[in-house]
Amino acid sequence: MLKVISHYFPSHTLQQAIFDAVLLFLAVLLAVGLEIHGSDIDWLLIVPSALIFALVMILLNSVMGLYRPAGASFSGRDALVRVLFAIVISVPVAFVVFRIAAWDDFATQGVQISVVVLLGLILAMRGFVNRRSASSIFLPRVLIIGTGADAATVARSLTHPVQRGVQVVGFVAAGADDEVTVDRSQIIDADGRLTEIVKRLKVNEIIVAVRERRGGVLPIRELLNCKVSGVKILDLSSFFEGTQGQVRIDSLKASWLIYGDGFRQGAARSVVKRCFDLFVAASLLLLALPVMLVTALLILLEDGGPIFYRQERVGQGGRIFKVTKFRSMRTDAEKDGKPRWATSNDDRATRIGRVIRKCRIDELPQLFNVITGEMSLVGPRPERAFFVDQLAQEIPFYAVRHCVKPGVTGWAQVRYQYGASVEDAVQKLQYDLYYVKNHSLMLDILVLCETVRVVLTGEGAH
Repeated sequence: MLKVISHYFPSHTLQQAIFDAVLLFLAVLLAVGLEIHGSDIDWLLIVPSALIFALVMILLNSVMGLYRPAGASFSGRDALVRVLFAIVISVPVAFVVFRIAAWDDFATQGVQISVVVLLGLILAMRGFVNRRSASSIFLPRVLIIGTGADAATVARSLTHPVQRGVQVVGFVAAGADDEVTVDRSQIIDADGRLTEIVKRLKVNEIIVAVRERRGGVLPIRELLNCKVSGVKILDLSSFFEGTQGQVRIDSLKASWLIYGDGFRQGAARSVVKRCFDLFVAASLLLLALPVMLVTALLILLEDGGPIFYRQERVGQGGRIFKVTKFRSMRTDAEKDGKPRWATSNDDRATRIGRVIRKCRIDELPQLFNVITGEMSLVGPRPERAFFVDQLAQEIPFYAVRHCVKPGVTGWAQVRYQYGASVEDAVQKLQYDLYYVKNHSLMLDILVLCETVRVVLTGEGAH
């Protein structure tokens, strides 16, 4: 994993993106070279243009999810949808880049079409290859300290067929009474020789999959020797943060939150985030105005008013505010007065409501909450006070998510399906904590781009 501006990127994903960018760059040079002969080629103009084109195309499709490893339930249909989505977005952008970079000066229309066709082939290849495996050219060699359930979880995560990017060389027991739930044939007898084993097996990374980390339980001096010799060492919390984009509740300690990196709420970051929110929210409102007017009319025609649904939610610092959404449920959705989780295919939704919920159109009025400063474009999903009280009692560190403004979309929304239970809330909180710890302008932009993909492809619709 590589950390870029407070966000982790899988090394194998970066390798794939760089490989495709280089391939596209060289293909552009070859296409132009075959079209133009001899001294007529102005390489000082062509090379920068080809490089910019390759970088823009690969960056665009990276944030759109083409290089994101597929999950276990990822099907051929899902791969096809992802590839078609990438091509539909990339082709128009490619021709825009051609115009901005003045490709007409050195590339004929035939060359431009050839480059676009090649771009489509590269995207198709990457989309379907990622369905099978996310292998890496340089596989880091990982040694896991621990042989219990946590060690087994770490090993499964590292060796998952579609997310494999490392080579697990074995396990070392943290103590004589350490439980064993891993493959016994992979357990290495260290016997105080951890440094020697690391050198012999050429280990690049050690993951400490043990919750108790005091001296006597772990070989602290040996681990220190490994670290100063250049071996990367991670605990459980840092491992899950880097590999899964989560801050795991079951491996989290208050001391890690207090002394660890991240969770910064500086004035500069707040000003940048607020300016970004205002600019993007105002732009989206102008672009979405026709859709919002049609939606309001359809709601009126189906069962009359009200058009909007306002409900109290918990915001930053635990403050209560009223979120505004298009009404997607019947007016008597909670006629008994008891709050209920919204569920997938909720029978309380109207016909128009089911459509606008699937397309996320019902969320558009929340942009007014962003303008007024009650919400941000990106942040944890705002929940009702009734559920917040319940979840805060059952889930450790739940209140930490309220140290930033709630968002119209968020890291949890694009990484996890719609939640309708306490168990789902735990999973989403782990993503929310990752966002709170690592939020930056780059992560906000990444979440917004993934939101576009989620909306257009219908992933996680409810």
